[in-house]
Amino acid sequence: MKTLSRREVCVGLPALAVVGAGVVEALGEQVHSSEFPAPQGVQQPPSKTLPANDKPAAPVVVAGGGTLGAARAIPMDSIPATATANGGERRQMLHGTLATGEKVELHQSMQNPGTPAPALHVIHHSEMILVREGTLKFQHEVDGKTVEETVGPGGVFYIAYGTQHAVSNAGSTPARYFVVEIGGDV
Repeated sequence: MKTLSRREVCVGLPALAVVGAGVVEALGEQVHSSEFPAPQGVQQPPSKTLPANDKPAAPVVVAGGGTLGAARAIPMDSIPATATANGGERRQMLHGTLATGEKVELHQSMQNPGTPAPALHVIHHSEMILVREGTLKFQHEVDGKTVEETVGPGGVFYIAYGTQHAVSNAGSTPARYFVVEIGGDV
């Protein structure tokens, strides 16, 4: 299995977030699913963070590749919520293999305020937690010491393969967040 770099994961996150709502090539014509199509003939200014020769590859179109099937929208209310042991809930949005071979799972979780943090545990995949509502506390081990970080709506936690960690609601309202798991034991 191919190991992904942080850059490759970051480049792929927007594609996962919209589950296939990217650029599609059909009959030689590009169709953009964005409400605001890409401008034609406008040259973008050079990036201040990437070398000039670092150009993204052209999109590869594979309709229905992997086990996730064809591109589609997944309305939140179409996914049933299942109760979790700590009184929260979970909605599994996707689980399978991408056309490029990586295993992926996407779910939304909700933790109620005052829910105790789980014990620190290790995962055997890469994980991104994207906070939608509320405030989450992320405890993780760095050089044998436990570090705590907190983020609110729009914040992201990156949990590297093999990281000992725990995530809990640090606020006074329910915390809702998306979890994107890639590779390993997904």
